[in-house]
Amino acid sequence: KAEQAGRLAKADLVSQMVFEFPELQGLMGAYYARNDGLGDEIADAIAEHYSPVGPTDDVPASMLGKVVALADKIDTLVGFWLINEKPTGSKDPFALRRAALGVIRIVLEAELRIEMLKAFSKSEFMFAEMERGFKGSVGKDDLLSFFADRLKVYLRDRGARHDLVDAVFALNELGQPQDDLVLIVKRVEALSDFLGTDDGANLLAGYKRANNILNIEEKKDETRYAGEPDPALFEQDEERTLFDRIEEARAEATHAVGREDFAAAMSALARLRAPVDAFFDKVTVNADKPEVRANRLRLLSLIRAALHEVADFSKVEG
Repeated sequence: KAEQAGRLAKADLVSQMVFEFPELQGLMGAYYARNDGLGDEIADAIAEHYSPVGPTDDVPASMLGKVVALADKIDTLVGFWLINEKPTGSKDPFALRRAALGVIRIVLEAELRIEMLKAFSKSEFMFAEMERGFKGSVGKDDLLSFFADRLKVYLRDRGARHDLVDAVFALNELGQPQDDLVLIVKRVEALSDFLGTDDGANLLAGYKRANNILNIEEKKDETRYAGEPDPALFEQDEERTLFDRIEEARAEATHAVGREDFAAAMSALARLRAPVDAFFDKVTVNADKPEVRANRLRLLSLIRAALHEVADFSKVEG
């Protein structure tokens, strides 16, 4: 039914009625579909597939309408990206921002689980099938970034912080693809709730301190500190305690993220607050012994890696 509705969705554009009254596009298609005995489901999908046409317009009511509307808008966006006709500044003659916002609203309001990068790839493949020899590339990451910008506007209008959206989308750069819009919003909401607590605010401060030290020392040493520290090189109890707590918290957070329970993941990470504070109070990272210093920097990198299970906290302001 979705395929049939999609195939007929634009047929009314060649009718004299829509030529005379463009605002009847979709509506006339529904009348024609019912007249031809195609039934209410397909007729309604044809009528609804342009929705939402603006921020206050309703999304399609039927599931079939949602499917055809998503296909239409994703097809439009991928097509314009393939020919490198993207919005620039305030200019958006083909209403591509509105199309992306329409996708976002349909997906979020219906809680549809769609991997956007796969959807872009399928659309790109269909364009290649239609236009043999076409060599264009959609630039899926760039199109996903366009969606990220629209999602930031959408969430900001609902009171969410744009930096938290950045923190979640930045996981793409860390090798953790984030293209499920429903999951992204869940992560943002959980992150917002977490950072509103004392534990969250203090752990963020501890993360930023650790990350700043790592950035300075990695630049100076021209190396990236990562991997497991050697427990045999720990000289103070605070190092051992922090190492043990990070291992526990990261395992629990990873498991929670796997089952999409981001609140539980944040709760696990919150337990790092006390050992992180104790470490910075009692331990000198830049120790005199080179091997101890390098080991402590690797320990700090575990803090960074643990928090990156849920978001890139370096993008969080404050």
